[in-house]
Amino acid sequence: MRVAVIDVGTNTVRLLVADRVGGSAYRPLLTDQEITRLGEGLLPDKILQPAPIRRTLHALRRFRETAETQGAAIIRAVGTSALREAVNRAAFLARARRDAGIEIAVISGTEEGRLTLLGVRAGLPTPPDRLVMLDIGGGSTELLLADGPRILASASTGLGVVKLTERFLKADPPDPGEMDALRQVAASRFARLLREEFHGLTREAVLVGTAGTVTSLAAVDLGLDPYDPARVNGHRLTRERVAELLCRLASLPLARRREVRGLEAGRADVMVAGTAVCLAAMDALGAGSLMVSDGGLREGILLDLLGRDTPADRPAET
Repeated sequence: MRVAVIDVGTNTVRLLVADRVGGSAYRPLLTDQEITRLGEGLLPDKILQPAPIRRTLHALRRFRETAETQGAAIIRAVGTSALREAVNRAAFLARARRDAGIEIAVISGTEEGRLTLLGVRAGLPTPPDRLVMLDIGGGSTELLLADGPRILASASTGLGVVKLTERFLKADPPDPGEMDALRQVAASRFARLLREEFHGLTREAVLVGTAGTVTSLAAVDLGLDPYDPARVNGHRLTRERVAELLCRLASLPLARRREVRGLEAGRADVMVAGTAVCLAAMDALGAGSLMVSDGGLREGILLDLLGRDTPADRPAET
């Protein structure tokens, strides 16, 4: 069976087309992504704006056509933070159905964490038994503590890179006062989250990062051009290296940030905020390093669609 899944995120729309191979494996055929910035201008009124809507609908239409051309029998699309919050969500979903031919299921933060954990554990060559998953997104950042496939604690924050960039980073490059304010907000939120919702349970857990900020940091660290998921997956970023990359990226004007090897040009404007969130999470957890996962929500949606929910189920070798 050939299937396609679409992750409709606050910053990026991602496509994966794959074949089911036997009862417990899949073979990826095609991946694609487009930064449409659906959550641009969402705050303070929580209204999706016309330009981001048009960009996202265009990407959805293109991805549907791609999936159909590839012969996908099923297309499953999932929406996350921006669509959870938007007061005009129903109107957007109706337009996605009418104009792009895509039915989008908007999932809760808890369900997003469950699906992302599926994708992370299935994708890593040797996933740690006990892990803290850090998922830095455009509209929110999630922390999840798991022991094997079992989720022990999870929490969602409002520390999305699109939101933080729009709220704090006005100068180009960001000035020190802006950076200090951003750091303080991120540090305070993580400290409260760990104190109130995780209760010290993260001891001995390995920190694993997923989604665009963390994979981009790995690509920059490795100097990848083009992006190579095989090299990114399982790569370790030390706390010192993340701090160095934050200092470097924050010192560059946007035009020069877009030229950094390994950094997707469309993500350059939100990478300073994303890297600051990553560093704040590492500091709050006392983590000296972070393991990078190229797999995430998109792969978890596929695994869930195929009815596979065990960490032993992994993509087949291509």
